[in-house]
Amino acid sequence: MAGKSSAGELGEFLRSRRAAVTPQELGIIPSYGERRRVPGLRREELAELVGVSTTYYTRLEQGESHQVSDAVLDAIARALKLSPDERAHLYRLARALPPVRGTGHEDQVRGPVRDLVAGSLGAAVLVGRRTDILAGNALGYALWGLTAEEIAAIGTPHAPNQARRVFLNPAARSLFVDWEHQAEDLASYLRLAAAERPDDLALHQLVSELATGSDDFARLWRDHPVRDCLHTVRRFRHPLVGELELNEEILRLSDDPGQRLIISAAEAGTRSAERLALLGALAAG
Repeated sequence: MAGKSSAGELGEFLRSRRAAVTPQELGIIPSYGERRRVPGLRREELAELVGVSTTYYTRLEQGESHQVSDAVLDAIARALKLSPDERAHLYRLARALPPVRGTGHEDQVRGPVRDLVAGSLGAAVLVGRRTDILAGNALGYALWGLTAEEIAAIGTPHAPNQARRVFLNPAARSLFVDWEHQAEDLASYLRLAAAERPDDLALHQLVSELATGSDDFARLWRDHPVRDCLHTVRRFRHPLVGELELNEEILRLSDDPGQRLIISAAEAGTRSAERLALLGALAAG
């Protein structure tokens, strides 16, 4: 699973998306009495929709994509109803684009960024490209339920990792009202990150660890989710203050590739705002 080539990833991605689209959605009427042995579209059906031969499409799904044109990729994206994130992912895999290169210091937090995070009015946590927790403010740590030991480990090689916490720590299941939503967001992000950085051994080792330790992660990874979630409404069931419904915004730091600032805030005048303020007071104390 870790370190798989772009060709192998491309085949898995296309097969997963073919399985997710039914013939009926695309106006394909099965022959009378026909028994379909595969979910979703067959290769020959997709090839016909795209306007290429079945042999050509089969080779593409097997990773022989060096000469594929933009027109064919666009036709595949339309037929499979790919989202913008999925379309970009398809192009990256089909073109075998070079890895996204960082500065070599992606996990080092600049002083101004640390000050910005610490002074944020909402609950703020800074994570790295492998979902390591790099910094945060007291309210952010309290919202995510970090222990004193985890907070003390931030900035060290043993920093807490949000993906590990969500998939391998049973306490995380009770923290998120919609745990499956949070889990899919993380798996989707890691799928994008792994495609962008196929040479990041530590990232692929994390994926293997999660797939081995969590049946839920293994299931989600097989489904090949691809989505760059930059804002959502997240619901928490916090052990100290009860349920919270918070607006979550994720900001990418352009000068620090791979780092993402996650800010959670409540709508003014709501019970969630009152409870978040109470949590802030408890965290400060």
